[in-house]
Amino acid sequence: MDADRPEHTEHTEHTEQGTYTVPGQEYSRDSRYLTTRITADGRDGYPVEPGRYRLVAARACPWANRAIIVRRLLGLEGVLSMGLAGPTHDERSWTFDLDPGGRDPVLGIERLRDAYLARDPHYPRGITVPAVVDVTSGAVVTNDFAQITLDLELEWTAHHRPGAPDLYPEHLRTEIDQVNRRVYAKVNNGVYRCGFAGDQGAYEAAYRSLWDGLDWLEERLSGQRYLVGETITEADVRLFTTLVRFDAVYHGHFKCNRNRLTEMPALWAYARDLFQTPGFGDTVDFAQIKEHYYVVHRDINPTGIVPLGPDLSGWVAAHGRERLGGRPFGDGTPPGPVPDGERVDPGHTPLG
Repeated sequence: MDADRPEHTEHTEHTEQGTYTVPGQEYSRDSRYLTTRITADGRDGYPVEPGRYRLVAARACPWANRAIIVRRLLGLEGVLSMGLAGPTHDERSWTFDLDPGGRDPVLGIERLRDAYLARDPHYPRGITVPAVVDVTSGAVVTNDFAQITLDLELEWTAHHRPGAPDLYPEHLRTEIDQVNRRVYAKVNNGVYRCGFAGDQGAYEAAYRSLWDGLDWLEERLSGQRYLVGETITEADVRLFTTLVRFDAVYHGHFKCNRNRLTEMPALWAYARDLFQTPGFGDTVDFAQIKEHYYVVHRDINPTGIVPLGPDLSGWVAAHGRERLGGRPFGDGTPPGPVPDGERVDPGHTPLG
């Protein structure tokens, strides 16, 4: 499925500190990916097979958070295992410091870099999450994260749970793609263009573009519960992972400070609605999110001090979005309880 290729001007978190900002220039993302796909027919040499692959993610990263959410909504936990890197990394790689002995229990590696080097011993690019690793070889298959979620939705259907939602319905794909392109350019990547702008002019242009996008979303979501159609789709997943980080990180750390999310009535209610929907908020670890940005980005935050705020209790307040209609899962059902071993630390979320 090639419908979403325009988004592929974006990239996941770099591992190298200080590679984000080029003085005197507008921030730009690396767009180079390992684009090998895992498909139902195995046309790229990697067929969908239960137990063969491992999704390596990090709760801190918004791009990886997308894959975590989609995997949970579709009920793929039993066929696609997940490894979680810690929230911080050094210049070499994301690390598995959350696991006993600092080693991923399935892949047996301490650094995600090892899986990239198993694919290409001279791999020259950033070691990024999410990445899907072939457990049999220990090599990364793909880190093409925009395609990863689409393939989970379209290629892994034989293994979706009963009642799994259709996150990329065929009759809405054109509109979903259009919304995704706009949201990516102005919001998902827009916060980074503010935070890593190389000079005042680049920052101000990025700031204006960001708030143009957020104002458009505020108006759009004032009259409808979800971004496209009457149910949750891929578009909502992509927007949510930026919104949930906005007040905790982007507002201050990235200088996106015209308003807090809590001051945007429709967007704040929309974000709370999704957060309280099974599969969304139960994947979010606010402590890891803050630690990642404030500790790793020493070019922006030289002290490495992690703020204690903001107050997270509002995330579980009533949102009132039901009045707009819509059915979160369409004809499907919510996902079940979070599997053992994948629950967010109760101290890191207002869901407790």
